[in-house]
Amino acid sequence: GNLEWLDKNKSSFLIMWRRPEEWGKLIYQWVVKNGLTNSVFTLYELTSGDDTENEEFHGLDESMLLRALQALQQEHKAEIITLDDGRGVKFF
Repeated sequence: GNLEWLDKNKSSFLIMWRRPEEWGKLIYQWVVKNGLTNSVFTLYELTSGDDTENEEFHGLDESMLLRALQALQQEHKAEIITLDDGRGVKFF
């Protein structure tokens, strides 16, 4: 369940510590716990900001973060947005 093939020939793969949905759940729990629903964050703030320094998702690779946020978006808990200086996310 934590291995994902990166090509059709199954010659390279990605082994994940946690699936994107699990990362999304951890991020959303942090948002709710800190009363940050209806807030907007840059991707940098989530993975490198001072507020997330003690969280498991601090330092998470941006591609995995985006996948986690996409999972939350499918659950209508977040929306990925484009900002002037990059991407961000609004939590509901």
